[in-house]
Amino acid sequence: MSKTILSDKINALENSPTIGMAQKSRELQAQGIDIISLSVGEPDFDTPEHIKEAGIKAIKENYSHYTPVAGYKVLLEAISLKLKRDNDLDYNTNQIVVSCGAKHSLYNIFQCIINPNDEVIIPCPYWVSYSEIVKLAGGVPVFVETGMEDGFKITPSQLKEKINDKTKALFLNSPSNPTGSIYSKQELEEIAKVVADYPNCMIVSDEIYEYITYEGTHESIAQFDFIKDQVVVVNGMSKGYAMTGWRIGYMAGPEWLAKAVSKLQSQLTSGVTSIAQMASIAGLTGTDEPIVKMRNKFKERRDLAVKLMKEIPGFEIETPKAAFYLFPKVNQLFGKTYEDKTINNATDFSLFLLEHARVATVTGEAFGAPDYIRLSYATSNEMIEEALKRIKEAVALLK
Repeated sequence: MSKTILSDKINALENSPTIGMAQKSRELQAQGIDIISLSVGEPDFDTPEHIKEAGIKAIKENYSHYTPVAGYKVLLEAISLKLKRDNDLDYNTNQIVVSCGAKHSLYNIFQCIINPNDEVIIPCPYWVSYSEIVKLAGGVPVFVETGMEDGFKITPSQLKEKINDKTKALFLNSPSNPTGSIYSKQELEEIAKVVADYPNCMIVSDEIYEYITYEGTHESIAQFDFIKDQVVVVNGMSKGYAMTGWRIGYMAGPEWLAKAVSKLQSQLTSGVTSIAQMASIAGLTGTDEPIVKMRNKFKERRDLAVKLMKEIPGFEIETPKAAFYLFPKVNQLFGKTYEDKTINNATDFSLFLLEHARVATVTGEAFGAPDYIRLSYATSNEMIEEALKRIKEAVALLK
């Protein structure tokens, strides 16, 4: 009965696989089972002290009232300064909207630009929510497969094959979740040239992992003047500043889009939490020392995790250049069995690891890459060593 009352839109919506696996892990842990969770993309560091102090100060100074829909002017100015300082991008405060996390920013954008059956190009692998955000807006995801051999990056020729007059947007995620790949300036410019021939197509550039880049330099596709009016940059405080629970994301783009997003948000959430906004100002304008320390620690963990993973038979892995995930290819293990159970796909393998290694991962099918699984190394060296030891022992059971 209840399902018939629910809307078709909600019935068709997929649950987030990453959150689902995290929930399953917590349920097992509540039963006293020792589970190591490598499923959720969340820094294990605490929010830096100067940011927490700014939040406490805001409470004491009674920042407890409704906030402007697009965000406090002082926060918008801090974001504008950050974009100029770190990315050499010029956005004034009328072109920026603060939302309840980068995911909320993405949702707002697609609700504002998509009409029913508009197409959105999504390179695979992709973050699990991209396709569902497009569907919720009435759009049609158009997937483009990439692989380890090409660095998990869409090429101009692939883009030319898919883009057409029905294409309303291209999703771009650099640095990438789940692969840790990054696009070079030249690669971005070539993609921009293709999209420039389609003036009604937007590039939605998700740059949330900007500060967790180990090799090369983070580049934004908004840097090219000939395409800038077709680009909207999405970023936030969660990953680089270890502020996942504060829920602050933002978009920067053409003023007409910022106005539309603000109008939509005024009818949904209104302005974002006052305390989190004031804390974010401290993050954006304060010392970058905590960011550097966290990045260095993540790099150390990456190197350890890659080294150990390369010792596991059946795992094929390239060293990611950014973010805090490993995305190994595991299809060599498909068809193997243990206790009369056959590993037919990545989902089977993730469940096998949960049951027999007591390690939670996420199936690559959730990211549009059915030959892979994703593991987060946003945890301690000790946990990484133990988790990969368990996985290696579990894989040895497969025949």
